[in-house]
Amino acid sequence: MTYCVGLKLDRGLVFAADTRTNAGVDNIATYKKLHVWEEPGERVITLLSAGNLAITQAVVSLLSEHITSADNDRATLLTAKTMFQVARLVGSAVREVKEIDGEALATSAESFFVTFILGGQIEGEEPRMFQIYAAGNFIEVAEDTPFLQIGEHKYGKPILDRVTRSDMRLGEAAKLVLLSFDSTLRSNLSVGTPIDMLLYNKDTFSTERQVRIEQDDPYFQKLSHGWSEKLRDAFGELDEFDV
Repeated sequence: MTYCVGLKLDRGLVFAADTRTNAGVDNIATYKKLHVWEEPGERVITLLSAGNLAITQAVVSLLSEHITSADNDRATLLTAKTMFQVARLVGSAVREVKEIDGEALATSAESFFVTFILGGQIEGEEPRMFQIYAAGNFIEVAEDTPFLQIGEHKYGKPILDRVTRSDMRLGEAAKLVLLSFDSTLRSNLSVGTPIDMLLYNKDTFSTERQVRIEQDDPYFQKLSHGWSEKLRDAFGELDEFDV
């Protein structure tokens, strides 16, 4: 019951996540899935989460707890030297939670299913982005496909495949991401607004461009309606199939 997207571009990073955690007929719940840690002027770390909510919440809480722990020998999100080391820390937190809760979940027939998109920048290196799996292992985003998706990704992927370019402006990329969400919202009720979005400008080490987009947001509504009209117009202009 999630859709999250991360884009790694020449100008920076774009993150977006829905907030729906339950979509029953009379029980719709929301929960924030975009998490941010920052040291202004030095680093910005963003984590998007999908999967079992109890597990993802435990991983996020564990990462935050390590930051405030008295153990000065333990590396944390705010002391790791590189984003690769940060990815290792998130993977270790996933494995730690699995060690604690994995057996209990297995006995209750629940799977240990979680995935994360991790992105950010630490002073001294370029912005980086990773996808982290339930085993704690991870991959880094590829240059030829500069985006990652987790959750219900299939509906929003076609437009990202066709349009994403690494030289996009962040505002242009945000428009693309919202169109990807619009397609997903129309096709899957388990994904829902509000949508949390963060646009990170390279080398600013600031998260000031962060917003929550509600279903009735004027720009989102205008974008959705305009996209539908443009698609119908483009479809009508194409030659019919002749048998």
